[in-house]
Amino acid sequence: MEPLAATIRPTSLAEFVGQEHLVGEGKPLRMAIEGKHLFSFILWGPPGVGKTTLARIYAKALDAELFELSAVSAGKEDIRRIIGESQVSGVRGQVSGGKPKVLFLDEIHRFNKAQQDFLLPYVESGQLTLIGATTENPSFEVIPALLSRCRVFVLKELSDMEMVRVVERTGMKMSDEARDWLISMANGDARQAITMLENTAKFYKKITVENLMNTLQNKMLRFDKKGEEHYNTISAFIKSMRASQADAALYYLSRMIDAGEDPKFIARRMVIFASEDIGMAMPTALVVANEVFKAVEMIGYPECAINLAHGVVYLSKAPKSRASYDAYNQAMEDVKKYGNLPIPLRIRNAPTKLMKDLGYKNGSQKYDTESYLPDEIKEHKYYE
Repeated sequence: MEPLAATIRPTSLAEFVGQEHLVGEGKPLRMAIEGKHLFSFILWGPPGVGKTTLARIYAKALDAELFELSAVSAGKEDIRRIIGESQVSGVRGQVSGGKPKVLFLDEIHRFNKAQQDFLLPYVESGQLTLIGATTENPSFEVIPALLSRCRVFVLKELSDMEMVRVVERTGMKMSDEARDWLISMANGDARQAITMLENTAKFYKKITVENLMNTLQNKMLRFDKKGEEHYNTISAFIKSMRASQADAALYYLSRMIDAGEDPKFIARRMVIFASEDIGMAMPTALVVANEVFKAVEMIGYPECAINLAHGVVYLSKAPKSRASYDAYNQAMEDVKKYGNLPIPLRIRNAPTKLMKDLGYKNGSQKYDTESYLPDEIKEHKYYE
């Protein structure tokens, strides 16, 4: 018997919930699906927001032959089997059988460089149209040559209102309190919410907050470590370093390592943390975090766990300041609010006599106290 999430999975855009910025009227993915445009793309976003569903809707709309693989377990032989002995016809992406072959590669970030290099010529020639799905930034995890041949679509967590629509689609009866608790716990992940409901109904029959909580706490029903636990653990890890609790940070680091988490994923978050949470309180934190990332790249598991632990203790014990990060956010608010304000003439380049006559002054004095900000916001202060 199929899981409930598979049974109620949308088969058309009319049934699809969320991602209006991609599938709303006039938006890029809707136009591609309705126009039957064949091209390779990558869907980047958190778990349970519709990546697999969109790939299936796209392939169905194009009457394509869809092949689904997980990069965790797939390899070169799987690609060879999909390609077979067919030859490329004159139409890009179409094989001799007449139907385009679409490969949906889940967790594409798990394909190593050699595997991606192997896949590249088939995508390049049009023998395969690739739809990659990933929870990781493809800029870091997909080789440039393959990435350049794919358009990247960023998916968002589902909103509470969208999650209500997903829950209602299951047809299960529950109180508003139970529904709200479920939506809060699922954190924008539709698959997680549906699975939780299905398991609760199976074991407890009635959907209540208490029964939902009991289901969540049952270790046998824990979600896959790349789903809810993945995000809960990395969140606890960051919060522990932010609170300067090295012991807690080391514990959550160990949980991620034991679960087989990609060490580059952990190190990348540490680099971000060094600037976002430590910043100018100890600028060398960014240097250390970068060196940890390099060590992780060069060494790999199991030894790189030592490098990660070293960096985690350093970042946890470092003084904290979000001043530069907050200053950046405030400056960005002004950019969005005021647009491209004129740069003061006195600090513009003046390579010609005409530009000098117009007031361009090449101004750039050491310790100049007059604001270089545009006149409209020259009194604004960002960094404290």
